[in-house]
Amino acid sequence: MVRPNSTSPVLDHSAVRRVPADLATGQGLDVAMKGVTGVYVIAPNVDDSEVDMVRHVVESAVAQRVPRIAYHSVLHPDDASMPHHLRKARAERLIRDRRPGATVLRPSAYQQNLLGAALSGDLVVPYSLDAVFTNVDLGDVAEVAARVLTEDGHAGATYELAGPERQTTRDLAAIASQVLGHEVYSRRITMGEWEAGPGDALSERERQELGAMFTAYDRDGFAGDPARLRSLLGRPAGRWADILRRSRDGRDANSESTDRCASVVDAAGR
Repeated sequence: MVRPNSTSPVLDHSAVRRVPADLATGQGLDVAMKGVTGVYVIAPNVDDSEVDMVRHVVESAVAQRVPRIAYHSVLHPDDASMPHHLRKARAERLIRDRRPGATVLRPSAYQQNLLGAALSGDLVVPYSLDAVFTNVDLGDVAEVAARVLTEDGHAGATYELAGPERQTTRDLAAIASQVLGHEVYSRRITMGEWEAGPGDALSERERQELGAMFTAYDRDGFAGDPARLRSLLGRPAGRWADILRRSRDGRDANSESTDRCASVVDAAGR
């Protein structure tokens, strides 16, 4: 499913078809849902229309009798200090009301979010360098999504997807230095510096909401229990050093994730 008039590349797989649809209005969703056996619901980051987008997708999936629905939520969705988390909590409740058997995934922050900065040698964040995170490999989240949409036993479940390591930004920089073979620095900037830099291109609402998130990170970190992710994968979850090695060695992490997901789907079809 792609945005109307999208020119984005589409996964080259025999089971993939391109259908234009608009999450904001619901246009095209009924066509996209016809004949599918599962739908993964994920909204753009910090979008204030997320609940409405989820409503459109779920209503269409229910109308087209799609048997499996999975929603991409977030770790700690009920944290009242982060407005965009509360929207995901509202979306979870909406989905549960309309389709009690839907599966909800609650991933931690992604390892990939800091990969580019690590490769450049400068991990810059607007929160404490000592805040603890359990960052997760987005490829592992994708593999779990493929599993819950193709395997039995996940109806009505809510899964927390936290990475296997409790790490601070200082830890991430130290590990990156070892793996990449060059110094990677960790550096904290003020919220004002972030707003004038990376946050400058965002809307005022987006800056406020991400600012609230960074304040929560500074106070509490962002960590969860890694046990469920390992259980769902049936193997150890990806570590920060793993994704760094893939990038160092020139391996395409997205292609590897796609291959793993395709293997899950193919196995379910046999």
